Amino acid sequence: MAEECTHDCSTCSSNCASRKEPESLKLPANPLSEVKHVIGVMSGKGGVGKSLVTAMLAVLLRREGYRVGILDADITGPSIPKAFGLKQVEIYGDQNGMIPAASKTGIDIISVNLLLGDETKPVVWRGSLISGTVQQFWQETIWNADVLLVDCPPGTGDVPLTVFQTMPLDGVVIVSSPQDLVSMIVSKAANMAKMMNIPVLGLVENLSYVKCPDCGKEIKVFGESHIDEIAKSFGYDLLARIPIDPKLSALVDRGMIELMENDYLDAAVGQIIAKLKLEPTE
Repeated sequence: MAEECTHDCSTCSSNCASRKEPESLKLPANPLSEVKHVIGVMSGKGGVGKSLVTAMLAVLLRREGYRVGILDADITGPSIPKAFGLKQVEIYGDQNGMIPAASKTGIDIISVNLLLGDETKPVVWRGSLISGTVQQFWQETIWNADVLLVDCPPGTGDVPLTVFQTMPLDGVVIVSSPQDLVSMIVSKAANMAKMMNIPVLGLVENLSYVKCPDCGKEIKVFGESHIDEIAKSFGYDLLARIPIDPKLSALVDRGMIELMENDYLDAAVGQIIAKLKLEPTE
């Protein structure tokens, strides 16, 4: 043992006999699961369209032939089932685990709203119970996915920390909007990912602009964006800018996101596939 040992191996580089490496907090998936890649989608604050981006990424990856799953980790504000038109869907399970619900195009989804009799019923739980539920969604669901997208709740609190520490994330996508306040919050999310040694696959800016239907001019409703500066300061790629699109909002409201026809995230999906070297099973 070093002469001036502090008994804190995290601050010491000596390789002495008493050294203890930190235990991994990663949790194994269900033994029957087959998950090749796990991608987190996060935001520093709510209301920026994180779940929309998650749903759009899932739809586009599915169109590319990948088996896709969505773990809705936003327990108190789940919106993924609504976007895919899943209402009062029964989740089946036995001693081996839960079978996720499937969307019309075959995207597997697990969400607390699929386990409630009434989708408007609030989930009034403390943080430890919410985090435990997310862990159950990971461990007790039988996933068969080339890509599992984890829709994290906004912020840098209990659940994002649980996701970062317990799931084998290949990377995260950070979603923002143009306001100055959000730019500051994005930096918090980026710094959290850096602190946890989780690769950031890139940034997506939602609500970036609205296109005039008459002249085609892009109108910056929320002012000039600073996302390029943030991306450059952290060395991240800017994957996409998504405009305010009433057609897209209408599809989500009707539970028909899988019918979307736009190219907003096409390049982003291409970059993610290339970065993670994704190969479809089908």
